[in-house]
Amino acid sequence: MTLFESVRDYVERKRKGGFTYIKSASILSAFCKQTGDVPLASITSRQVRAFLTGPRTSATTWRSKYGLLKNFFEFWAARGALQALPLPSIRPPCPQKFIPHIYTRSELRALLRATRSSQKRPACMIESRTLQTLLVFLYGTGAHAGEALNLQNKSIDLKRDLLTIHGSRFNRVRCIPIGPDLHKVLVEYARFTTRKKAKNVNFFVTRDGSTLNAVTLGKTFQRLRRVAGITGPDGRSPRPRMHDLRHTFAVHRLTAWIKQGADLNRMLPALAAYMGQVGLGSTERYLSMTPERFRGQLVLLSPQRRKRRWRDNAALIRFLSAL
Repeated sequence: MTLFESVRDYVERKRKGGFTYIKSASILSAFCKQTGDVPLASITSRQVRAFLTGPRTSATTWRSKYGLLKNFFEFWAARGALQALPLPSIRPPCPQKFIPHIYTRSELRALLRATRSSQKRPACMIESRTLQTLLVFLYGTGAHAGEALNLQNKSIDLKRDLLTIHGSRFNRVRCIPIGPDLHKVLVEYARFTTRKKAKNVNFFVTRDGSTLNAVTLGKTFQRLRRVAGITGPDGRSPRPRMHDLRHTFAVHRLTAWIKQGADLNRMLPALAAYMGQVGLGSTERYLSMTPERFRGQLVLLSPQRRKRRWRDNAALIRFLSAL
């Protein structure tokens, strides 16, 4: 089997499994182009390293490509096409410098109050009611902004309190329940006069009923954040983002469960599925995203992942329970 044939078959299998697999297929195609249509079993770690260490390749991109090729080679090794994985030593992970902003409840209330003054100009494309509902939706579901913008009227079942969300990544679809507070907000928005005039299939629309796009929403949120007076730590960059509402949803939910004495061994997988995440790694990291005043203490309490898991640390659990 040649490299070209193996990549073609691998990509086809992925797409038959429901993955769009566009960017990954492009990376594998670039690997084929650089390496040539050689027998799959003849590929060496030197050839893989030459592809990974291309010009202007960051450490994050290097590790991302490495993981993709590792999955590709493991797939064919499991089927007897490879005797060993032709992979060089992996680079150490990049230190995590960026910490998402976790909004306090007072900051969330400030954002919602500021929607009226932020959107009072007739030139604003988004009604204050629409912006307010959208923020509540993002905080109440932990959804991506793109998922909210793509949400259609037919995807909302307010009789059964269920939402069908089409994932912005990997083309995944999930059906999630919503609580009474979000139900009330969505019902009121559905009755909004602009909504009655709208002929758009999307649930969230602009002032004139047309499709709401991500660029307009992003600029609108940054103006809203400034009006609400919400800045980053010490007023410096990075500024709090709309995407941080997703992180805030997860952190607030975990904190509430810990206070209630919930079994996080059961709740963390449920939270990951609710948010459309594949594994638990992304969900567990939210434990370190507590408000700024707690982070130093939490870092001291958090155990090293290789030694033992965070939920085995009694001091960490006591600290989180007191938040």
